[in-house]
Amino acid sequence: MSPNDKQNLRRDNEPTAGYSSVPMWLILLLGLFFYWGMVYLDRNAGGFSSKVYHPWQNFEEVDAAQPKDENAKLALEGKKVFDSTCSLCHQPNGLGAEGKAPPLVASEWVLASKPDRIVRIVLDGFQGPVTVKNTEWNLAMASWKGTFSDRQIAAVLTYIRNNWDNKAPAVNEEQVKAIRAKEKARTQPWTSQELQAVPDR
Repeated sequence: MSPNDKQNLRRDNEPTAGYSSVPMWLILLLGLFFYWGMVYLDRNAGGFSSKVYHPWQNFEEVDAAQPKDENAKLALEGKKVFDSTCSLCHQPNGLGAEGKAPPLVASEWVLASKPDRIVRIVLDGFQGPVTVKNTEWNLAMASWKGTFSDRQIAAVLTYIRNNWDNKAPAVNEEQVKAIRAKEKARTQPWTSQELQAVPDR
């Protein structure tokens, strides 16, 4: 084979640029596959909901941010306080636990018309025997006045007084503020006997 023949052979075997059309069936197949993938992700991708966006993490936070009855807002705020603090002793179901805390469900201390006694308990704490639902408890509760604001105390008490089938008037921030001011000199936890002298009706 002459050198010219070899050169021509190499030139004939070299790749060349060009265009070729994609078959229509392949385009349709890819489109169907993409559509199926989107439907599958929509149904199985972990429950994404357009209702939840940053900075909210769940539906409760979204609902709490929506305009609604002020007492309902307060109770939702109170649930956060209760879940993070109070539930450790009183339990998430509000039924309390032996050796830890008395029940809040259907408690006469919780359901009193005026919240003056229970506000004082949260502010300054409680010590000694107390009768709750015909059962005597002899425990201590810490003071929370240095931890919670007036609104937080009003919120958690509103939540407690209107949860687990409890029904009692909401507690407002002004009520807590007034009691905090009235009892500002107090440094000791309350006893049942002392609280009995505080009107609850």
